[in-house]
Amino acid sequence: MDTALAQIYKPSIEAVKQASERISKVVVHTPLAESFTYSNRFGANIMLKREDLQQVRSYKIRGAYNKISSLPKDQLEKGVICASAGNHAQGVAFACNKLKAKGVIYMPSTTPSQKVAQTKMFGGDWVEVALEGDTFDDSFKNAMIRAGEDDLVFIHPFDDEKVIEGQATIGLEILEQANEPIDYVFAPLGGGGLLAGVSSVFKELSPKTKIIGIEPEGAPSMSASLKEGRLVELDKIERFVDGAAVQKVGSRNFEICKQNLDKMVTIPEGKICQTILDLYNQDAIVVEPAGAMSISVLDFFAEEIKGKNVVCIVSGSNNDITRTAEIKERALLYAGLKHYFVVTFPQRAGALREFLDKVLGATDDITHFEYSKKHERENGPAVVGIELKDKADFQPLIKRMKERNFYGRYLNDTPDLFQFII
Repeated sequence: MDTALAQIYKPSIEAVKQASERISKVVVHTPLAESFTYSNRFGANIMLKREDLQQVRSYKIRGAYNKISSLPKDQLEKGVICASAGNHAQGVAFACNKLKAKGVIYMPSTTPSQKVAQTKMFGGDWVEVALEGDTFDDSFKNAMIRAGEDDLVFIHPFDDEKVIEGQATIGLEILEQANEPIDYVFAPLGGGGLLAGVSSVFKELSPKTKIIGIEPEGAPSMSASLKEGRLVELDKIERFVDGAAVQKVGSRNFEICKQNLDKMVTIPEGKICQTILDLYNQDAIVVEPAGAMSISVLDFFAEEIKGKNVVCIVSGSNNDITRTAEIKERALLYAGLKHYFVVTFPQRAGALREFLDKVLGATDDITHFEYSKKHERENGPAVVGIELKDKADFQPLIKRMKERNFYGRYLNDTPDLFQFII
């Protein structure tokens, strides 16, 4: 049934305009702001569609409110249920509170605590939050079971016509706000609701605009599906970009994106982390990993977008400050500035001093050190993390370690061992 619907469904401009009217009382008309930083860097007119400035700090309120407010009264009185990694949950919670409808929200147990707290705050007494499963897909399955047991209306985070039409209102706003024709739109993709909606609006009203979708390298569900020409469910995904990490995209969204997208790109998680830090340090903009993806990808299109009018959809800012250390670590690893080794220290006095004086470079810094002395061995292994100022310093460091017999093993490219450190 879903596949059949997907093949024939396409959000009409009239339906999107109706959604825009329906959500107008609760959704912020977010700015389309020129970014001086990125415009200067890429020699282009880079505009940021700031959906991170919504009251729930992501665009998800659009689709959630459009869906829930359009339900028949008898269904609304029974209540609604959803599954979400965070942003859709907050949108549903906010909508339930505004519409005075009971809601049950399933979230993965791995969801950042900030998103859980915000969901409870927005929903107030109108929502129940259930933390179950490790991934969105786990929560989805549990929520579907509960929906059947309690006869609740399921509010899908992306594979739903009203949700897609709600997200599509971003496209209408961009076209209303832009003073010149738009050459490129870059937008993040998780389940595909945002891109299915926005791309449909542009293909109808601005068909020359190139639509580029971006998803995390560790969860390339749309890329895999487009490559196969059918919906693909990934066996395993990297959950770091929690707002865009799903094992399978929506069937409706896949069919729409298959027709509308000009290109689908994956972006390394470390690159996303560097963009998060850059946005905060340079522009005082706080974004979550999914919210940084549309800007992270600009480096990959640097030549292509010169002199062009470019829109990047900044999808959300629900970032947990407790993740800052991990974000910095991933950014350094991606940039080639953080390296971990097993170092073999001769068990004699002065070995550590020799390593510090003769092996480390003048600007190299030890940021991690684990060592256990073994009295019956000639050499004692230590796990050492070293941060460099310049990635060009890496090979000289390796050379000095080997020349003085300190080199044991490089751990960055050994995932099974590396995961115990990071």
